Amino acid sequence: MKIRAVSYLNVVPVKNNTKEKTLLLIKFIEGVKRVGDHGALYQGYDLQDCEVAMIQGWQHQRGKGGAHLMLREKVVNHQMKSNRFVCTADSNLFLYANRGNQPHNYLRYSFNGVFPDTAQYFDNDPDPVRWMKIKRDLNIEVGEHKTGRHILLCLQRNGGWSMGGMDIQDWIIQTVNKIRKYSDRVIIVRPHPGDKKAHEYLNHRYNRISNLTNVFLSDFGRSLDDDLRKCHAVVNHNSSSIVGPVIQGYPAYISDPDKSQCAEVTHHGFKDIENPKIFDRQKWLERISMFHWSFDELQNGDCWRHIREYI
Repeated sequence: MKIRAVSYLNVVPVKNNTKEKTLLLIKFIEGVKRVGDHGALYQGYDLQDCEVAMIQGWQHQRGKGGAHLMLREKVVNHQMKSNRFVCTADSNLFLYANRGNQPHNYLRYSFNGVFPDTAQYFDNDPDPVRWMKIKRDLNIEVGEHKTGRHILLCLQRNGGWSMGGMDIQDWIIQTVNKIRKYSDRVIIVRPHPGDKKAHEYLNHRYNRISNLTNVFLSDFGRSLDDDLRKCHAVVNHNSSSIVGPVIQGYPAYISDPDKSQCAEVTHHGFKDIENPKIFDRQKWLERISMFHWSFDELQNGDCWRHIREYI
């Protein structure tokens, strides 16, 4: 049976600084057609009849405006209510190894969500060959286990939807207090490089965490590699910023394993922070490779051939 897929072009914001968001929607449909299914590009705000609706991004928290955001929400709600599928493209977990994401434009794709506890990530049967291809394309080296001196807290955007609305300074305080039950090491707090307001709230309201012993704020604009130098462990809530350090060999700790793609290769508490476990990362790397696809694979239908098996 042929499947109908529609890419909603207007889910991309009008003031879009990159062509990648629109191109992925176009190339996705080219791949659908290459396989022999029905594919259509739609530039409007009405709902279309299809088994798979392709969008870029996901629903934001309630209260956020913008025609493209409202369209995303409308499409997601309609497809889910109809027991159909929404395919979404999100950022590349391997982006640390290729900041510009060129020339391959690898992105991660999923059905009906953007977190592992709610979405289908097409990773039921990992193929080692796929990981080796991505490893070669992005020139990724899997590092040996590392030890060091300080603990690095990699922050997410303050109040962002992946934080569940939690204030980032509340998270810092809670996390530091948990760490202090087991370690008195220096803790360096690294602001999210994409959080434009971090400089303001971490400086003007820094008194909320300034009384924490041996806790220091990293310089704004400092590279992750510099913050990782001589690092003993990396701590994060649930975002992709922990992926690079894990692959490079730094012990990692997360506070929200249900929504993290790194749950199987990270610690979920701090009792072992002075003597971290060494995880076998091979199966994890093979798994997360199954939902990363390049533009070429999108266009030639390889991505669609794989994910349509989950419909």
